[in-house]
Amino acid sequence: MQQPDKQQITTYLQGLQDQICRALEVADGRGTFREDHWQRPGGGGGRSRVMADGAVIEKGGVGFSAVEGEASAATLRQLNLTEPADFYATGVSIVIHPRNPRVPIIHMNVRYFELSTGTYWFGGGIDLTPHYVVPEDARWFHQQLKNVCDQHDPAYYPRFKTWADEYFYIPHRQETRGIGGIFFDYLKESGSVSKADLFAFHQAVGESFAPIYTHFMQQNRDLPYSPREQHWQGLRRGRYVEFNLAWDRGTKFGLETNGRTESILMSMPPQANWIYDYHPEPNSPEADTLTWLQKGIQWVDM
Repeated sequence: MQQPDKQQITTYLQGLQDQICRALEVADGRGTFREDHWQRPGGGGGRSRVMADGAVIEKGGVGFSAVEGEASAATLRQLNLTEPADFYATGVSIVIHPRNPRVPIIHMNVRYFELSTGTYWFGGGIDLTPHYVVPEDARWFHQQLKNVCDQHDPAYYPRFKTWADEYFYIPHRQETRGIGGIFFDYLKESGSVSKADLFAFHQAVGESFAPIYTHFMQQNRDLPYSPREQHWQGLRRGRYVEFNLAWDRGTKFGLETNGRTESILMSMPPQANWIYDYHPEPNSPEADTLTWLQKGIQWVDM
């Protein structure tokens, strides 16, 4: 079986961006993506696409990038490398902030990284951040991801689900960002698993995004909400901002490699709120949601 090279992977990811944007525009029914092409001074560039003021999507970003150059000292430290090296990194990254608080926030990233030393790896993941956790929806979401993983390796879902619980965690709040999903990084060929096998899994994760999220868009878009739910939505968006700016490795990598700031920060919500020492009313839907924001919840049978 022919092993994919970086150009084949890059071309695929450009097409994935196109596919996802078309699906989101159709599901939204009103919003369209604005596209910006950008160049990175150190090498490479990308296409940033942002939707604002859609019928369902208040703000959503679907970004593609392919950047290259000499790895900075900070990047070498992050990758545990001691010798200088050039890097090539390409990926698609998505964050969608819906208008209706009953529709969840979603994030996906699929990426490929290669060094001039010959080392390469795949990474990525997809996770869901409901403003209000609905256990039935959480189970459905996790089952979709498990189905994708099981088609490639039954060990993937338990491993990558646990990894997501650990990664999408806000230590200073002692809560998860949402209900998790899957997260993987540094996937390299080993044993009977080839680079082509890993790329096939990488593709399957990327192509799961549109069916999963358009399901939630259609199911929840017309559910009623009031200023109370919008107030809570603003606070949960604030938690999302805290994670992305304080803990997300992708944000740090982009800023440290002189990526385009507007593209890196397109994951930020259009509005977010912070209230000092806020605590929801006991036994309220908001308080109930906080009880689900913890590691280790087994949404589906492993």
